[in-house]
Amino acid sequence: MIQSMKKKIVTFGELLLRFSKDDHLRLSQGDLFTSKYGGSEANVAVSLATLGEDVTYITRLPDNPIGHTAAGSLAQLGVDTSHVLYGGQRIGTYYFEPAAGMRSAKVVYDRAYSAYYDLKPGMIPWREILQDAAIFHVSGITAAISQQAADATFEALDIADELGITVSFDINYRKNLWQYGADPREIIGRMLGRCDMMFGDAIEFEWLCQRAQPPFTATDSHFEMQMDEYRAWFDDLHARFPRLRHWLMGMRNMVASNHHTLTALLWTDGELLQAPIIDIPDVVDPVGVGDAFMAGLLHAIRQFPENRQLQLNYALAAAALKNTVPGDFNLSTHEEIMDVVEERYDTKTLYKDYE
Repeated sequence: MIQSMKKKIVTFGELLLRFSKDDHLRLSQGDLFTSKYGGSEANVAVSLATLGEDVTYITRLPDNPIGHTAAGSLAQLGVDTSHVLYGGQRIGTYYFEPAAGMRSAKVVYDRAYSAYYDLKPGMIPWREILQDAAIFHVSGITAAISQQAADATFEALDIADELGITVSFDINYRKNLWQYGADPREIIGRMLGRCDMMFGDAIEFEWLCQRAQPPFTATDSHFEMQMDEYRAWFDDLHARFPRLRHWLMGMRNMVASNHHTLTALLWTDGELLQAPIIDIPDVVDPVGVGDAFMAGLLHAIRQFPENRQLQLNYALAAAALKNTVPGDFNLSTHEEIMDVVEERYDTKTLYKDYE
């Protein structure tokens, strides 16, 4: 249960510098890269700050102009970066090649031996930072980079648990990041045992459960979901991770590189809800959509605590809007998200338990 007296949300992870080419050039083409800052937990922090939440972001960055500019990019968007730790030699980076036509998107990571990679337990004063927090958000990536970063993540999770803070989690399974010999399914399973709410896309749920997902092949909003199969899936997961009260699953079908359909399911305390399918015919940038889902749900739970369907539809609308925003950050406001909700859904039904 999200604590009612405390308002602050704390997110923790690696802030990255993203490089890509303009005009859908391949990484091997052209001479110029454009750069943006991003990273899953930073993306969640920016989304929440844009929605008016009091949010603090924790990471470790190099003590040089690149590191300070990176933190400043979040501070300019309303995120509290006063507890960012400085040290190490470099910022983690990744290179992104967008999808085009039949060509899939490509990501190349360069994160080894970054400032975050060398993060160790004891470096961050978690009790001070979390003492007035209601929610602590992390993802599977926080433990994927290195053994010492994983140890630091569990230190934070244990202190959050001790302090009675609601823990939010994104599976964020990235196979190419797990290079230090740990079993990612075992580590993420241990993390989930300390969490209260979780997001993942259907492919990540399939990986976690080692259970085939029902197909989502929607080309428009009329596709029918196999809800009985999904209910059995969520019930099994709850039996494995009984602490988790909220399971949010996002589903995307790429009709074409710039035409996607998007929907989501929310399992809360035994109730399974489905959001309507949104057709997105002009995708601009799909990076960070999962982070927009999670931030949308966290904000909606606070805004509409008694209306779970509205919480789900709000999270989906936030994620859909992220597809229209270049870069990692979802800069959609609460008013813009509500415009999508009210335009696409039966608002009388949505609001009947809230007004």
